[in-house]
Amino acid sequence: MLIKDKIYGKLEIKEPVLLELLKSPSILRLKNISQFGVPDRYYHLKNYSRYEHSVGVMILLRKLGATLEEQVAGLLHDVSVLAFSHVTDWVFANGREGVEDYHNSIHEVFVKKTEIPKILEKFGFDLNRLLNEENFSLLERKIPDLCADRVDYALREFKHWLNPAILDVCIKGLVNYNGEIVFANQRAAMNFSVNFLELQTNHWGGYQAMARYYLFSEVLKIALDKKIILEKDFWKDEPFVLGRLEKTKDKTVGKLLRMLKDKKLNINNKSGRRIVKKFRHVDPKIIFNGKLVRLSKLSPKFKKILEKHRRINQKGLVI
Repeated sequence: MLIKDKIYGKLEIKEPVLLELLKSPSILRLKNISQFGVPDRYYHLKNYSRYEHSVGVMILLRKLGATLEEQVAGLLHDVSVLAFSHVTDWVFANGREGVEDYHNSIHEVFVKKTEIPKILEKFGFDLNRLLNEENFSLLERKIPDLCADRVDYALREFKHWLNPAILDVCIKGLVNYNGEIVFANQRAAMNFSVNFLELQTNHWGGYQAMARYYLFSEVLKIALDKKIILEKDFWKDEPFVLGRLEKTKDKTVGKLLRMLKDKKLNINNKSGRRIVKKFRHVDPKIIFNGKLVRLSKLSPKFKKILEKHRRINQKGLVI
């Protein structure tokens, strides 16, 4: 299979396990799951799919010399993401408190109900090992470290607004250092980290995104309460659930959806609820004089920038 990725370019996949997984219904389902959570016609920015991100994570791991097992884990890491991605954290969990990991809590249950276990067994992979991301240090690490998941979704947004030369500096600066993703130089680390914080403050934690998350989650909760949709529907894909939402004659659902179509959404009658979004940030390690040192230790300037964005996030927004 020849993959043409927007970030990493062309790549040929020959491994049978990857080829079979890439053609499986559960992975293909991710083509109809929005990375940003709110689908395009109700969001202010153009989405990309969880499929594109998942394949990207696999490719990045491959480029960093990850084992085939870790590449498989990377491809599967978001397979349990429900329709509307992290909006479901606001529906089924307490996403307003800055925690967005609902899909992780159902990951094992979700995967075991799919065709994936049989595919993995066929090729001799241990399902339980693959379900535990702690086994894969390149794929997942806690904030503020770099990991393939965190790096890939940032690069996909950088693609649309960063100078291509800067994007190239970030990508080329990434290094696998004893099973950990770090930067080879301070310039790449600074470019990546500052722009990551800009994404956090101006997109993920910005007014438009938070207002749309709030309104769209209200649509989903109202629709669930009125049995327009069911909880099990979220295990399918977004076109399926949207079809039900957009066909309903419920006036409240219709009104909120019409509001969300406005690309310059402004909620005039605020609920008075203070919402704090998850603070996504990085403070990457850099190879410096043969040792690993965090960017904030090497750059007082970055440390100030990081604290500024942290304070902005802690204030939250009243929606």
